[in-house]
Amino acid sequence: MVFLRSATSLDMGPILTTDRLILRLPQQADFAEWSHLRGLSKEGLVPYEPKWAENELSRDSFRLRLRFYQREFRDSTGYPFFIFTKDGNNLLGGITLSNVRRGVTQSGSIGYWIGLPFQKNGYMTEAVKALGVYAFKELGLHRIDAASLPENSASIRVLEKCGFKNEGLAREYLCINGQWQDHLLFGWLFSDLR
Repeated sequence: MVFLRSATSLDMGPILTTDRLILRLPQQADFAEWSHLRGLSKEGLVPYEPKWAENELSRDSFRLRLRFYQREFRDSTGYPFFIFTKDGNNLLGGITLSNVRRGVTQSGSIGYWIGLPFQKNGYMTEAVKALGVYAFKELGLHRIDAASLPENSASIRVLEKCGFKNEGLAREYLCINGQWQDHLLFGWLFSDLR
């Protein structure tokens, strides 16, 4: 079950909650925990992400990331969330609905990461479902897209468990870790909600 607390002018945006998780917008106070978790998980993340900058885990880099997130959220083109345990004490990873397009498309793209100590516990599946419900029911989107490297079986399992359908292979679709790589494309429609 997903619960949503709507944003007001006094807070930092929507908060999504599930049985085990809280998803909320990243804040400057999250820097130390984010930097520690990303550093601890680097070996497992680098093969699946854009190339990391030399200062990837620095406070300045995090500050720039937050400004980008805030601009996307303000413009309603992106909805970045950090994923925490229900008590709010442990950062588990991050998930973003980005490239939100309106008009005849009503779609967006989802991307996510989870820290190494928290993998294989079903957290990401729970977070993707929560963000999907928010995107479809609160934002009124018709479609969510996702892409996965063909060898990333864990990510593919998450997408399939949530209702995404494999729609084919896109050649050299994204530049991952400095190389253009093929990706499997997935789509999730509002009518696919389970």
